[in-house]
Amino acid sequence: MDLKEIQNLIKFVAKSGASEVKLEMDDFKITIRTGSEDQKGETTFVQQIPMQGAPAQQAAPQPAQPQPSAPAPEPTKEEVDESRYTTIKSPIIGTFYRKPAPDKPTFVEVGSKIKDGDVLCVIEAMKLFNEIESEVKGTIVKILVDDSSPVEFDQPLFLVDPS
Repeated sequence: MDLKEIQNLIKFVAKSGASEVKLEMDDFKITIRTGSEDQKGETTFVQQIPMQGAPAQQAAPQPAQPQPSAPAPEPTKEEVDESRYTTIKSPIIGTFYRKPAPDKPTFVEVGSKIKDGDVLCVIEAMKLFNEIESEVKGTIVKILVDDSSPVEFDQPLFLVDPS
């Protein structure tokens, strides 16, 4: 089962109204739980069972760089106009990557024209790399997260000018 099939399964379960679905295959197990209407949440657990004889591949974690605190600058005209931009937010918790692999080019840069369905980045969660696709058409104005940084659910990732 590939990533697209898992994402489609999650969307299907969310729309179906089922509270929990478990799928168990030879090499992995998936449990999808949706919250009640007052919780309006969805939790997905994906557990991959290691195959015997397969070498474990693990990326070396990047140490977090502490940011020195600086006085807040005066808002510029560009910051004041940010309200007209569309914000693309992280749908999951994980590690944000701007490239599909270390030796590949970035998915998008500031000034890139995007359309619905374009891959903007990947977020690694539990050793699964989830492609984050655009749901809007426009131009990337600002990238709000550094490469290889941890991101939270609903954290802003990109600002897009929809005009």
